[in-house]
Amino acid sequence: MDTNERDAIKAIRGITDCTPAEVGYDESRIELLNRHLQGLIVDGEIQCASYCISRHGKIFAHGAVGPKSYKKEDNTPLTPDSIHYIASITKTFTAVAIMKLVEDGVTRLDVPVGEILPQFATPPFNGVTLFQLLTHTSGMHADGNCFENKYQTSYWGHIEMAYKLHKPEKGEFDWITAALSTIGSGFRVKPDTEWAYCSFGFVILGAVIEKLSGMSAHKYIEDNILKPLKMTDSSFSITPDMAKRFIISSDEMEKHLQKITAGTAVEDPPWNTIPSTGGGMNSTPYDLIRFGNMMLSGGTLEGTRILGRKAVEKMTTFAIHGKPNYCWNANEPDRGYGVGFDMRNGAAFTFSQGTYMHEGAGACSLYIDPREELAAAWIVPFIGEDWYPRALFNVQNIIWSGII
Repeated sequence: MDTNERDAIKAIRGITDCTPAEVGYDESRIELLNRHLQGLIVDGEIQCASYCISRHGKIFAHGAVGPKSYKKEDNTPLTPDSIHYIASITKTFTAVAIMKLVEDGVTRLDVPVGEILPQFATPPFNGVTLFQLLTHTSGMHADGNCFENKYQTSYWGHIEMAYKLHKPEKGEFDWITAALSTIGSGFRVKPDTEWAYCSFGFVILGAVIEKLSGMSAHKYIEDNILKPLKMTDSSFSITPDMAKRFIISSDEMEKHLQKITAGTAVEDPPWNTIPSTGGGMNSTPYDLIRFGNMMLSGGTLEGTRILGRKAVEKMTTFAIHGKPNYCWNANEPDRGYGVGFDMRNGAAFTFSQGTYMHEGAGACSLYIDPREELAAAWIVPFIGEDWYPRALFNVQNIIWSGII
């Protein structure tokens, strides 16, 4: 890649609380981060990038690099307040919502799902617990791309097929029964046997939230987490104002955003009745850092309590032990995981032991390092269907390299 090409793309700075030096961080590493992200854009791995980094609760780096639109002829620059789909980072918010219900005495993590949702009250699902769904150890089928199985049909595929056959006169469509009754034995392996990434388990947790709270899971999360934390650019739905600042990654996305802005976007059932708690939120790196700093502060941010300290400790301590992971051709004998948070560590990473995080497909990351009191969030929309570790793992290493 030509040096001039790398330097031609300039970073736009966002709002910060202090200089890097004030929180013991080497400012030159931010410039290197910008150059790395610019290089990924020129190399055709990502469309653009935005990031926000804080230490000791203070934001010291906040920026954006590259074009807002995928169109070559559109040179509108990405701004730090641009919004994007955060995919599976949504799961951390779902987990916090479940823990709030646990703290309030409404349920416990060891409670079988079948005690809450009747569809899980019969074999083989009656032994699955909330804890197992939160830690991906329920034994339910993993996401479709986790294993090479050309015969696997996803839970979503079965829901769609059942919905096409559903007759309205038979009553409300039961999407949970549709998913569970048509996918073989219902399990990949026996519960509590291995770690296997199951997004649908977090959709089920959304149904649990709804049953226990009496409101939609989206509203529960927004009312009890997003609004109290003043995460004003985060939600499950895209408002017209958000649509104007949304990263445009495809022609289809552009048309959808135009419909939202015009007020003509319509989503057909049953999709608008199923919780998007496995990966349906939209946000910005700035908002994600507010969430991260709430976790770093023991569940409270700026005097607003979201969780208690012990609940945060439970979520961010190794929750499973000796569970192997074979997803995505891995062969890990012991997959590190918390309650809703990924806690893996290894040769690829330079963060502290005890760091917790989550990635989102497409792609984005949120990393929280309690030892260094460092939180970092970045959005790096991939180009095409490939997965680019340089936009995720390499970025993490660059960010952590600035700690003095």
